[in-house]
Amino acid sequence: MEINYHLTEDDYLNFNLYHVKNSKAAMRTLNIQRFLTPIIFIAAAYLFSTIDDVPFLWMLVPFIIVSILWFIFYPKYFYNHVARGTRKMIKEGKNEGLLGDHTMRLSAEGIVDSNSTGETKVNWSGIYEFKESSDTFYLYNSAVSAYILPKRELANVAEVRNYLLEKIKAN
Repeated sequence: MEINYHLTEDDYLNFNLYHVKNSKAAMRTLNIQRFLTPIIFIAAAYLFSTIDDVPFLWMLVPFIIVSILWFIFYPKYFYNHVARGTRKMIKEGKNEGLLGDHTMRLSAEGIVDSNSTGETKVNWSGIYEFKESSDTFYLYNSAVSAYILPKRELANVAEVRNYLLEKIKAN
């Protein structure tokens, strides 16, 4: 099976966001920052009330409000930060091999992905995980990288999904 597709900056950005949202390590980092920072804010309120000799409640109320806002809005900031960082990395280097036109050949042995700078090959046993979002198939070849296959480029999404699942499960 041969699939010709065009990988855009948005496809790569969506992969990074998908990966972060589905990564245990990233979610642990998000939750630590989301919960620990309000605790630090409340401790700061206590510290400032003792240093300035101001009633604790007067210091606590504004810090509680900031803590609640932090808790609610921090995940959005976190994901926006990931998106900005990804865009920055894409813009600072040459990405001809990453973005642009690709040809993916799926065979009994594995995957060959060709682009303007060369080709990569991986056996089916080298695909550790198959994941799917509403718009894309992700064929993970390591814990942090994957072949990105946009569904918009596929004539028969169900056929490709079944083929990939069959090959990955067989190995």
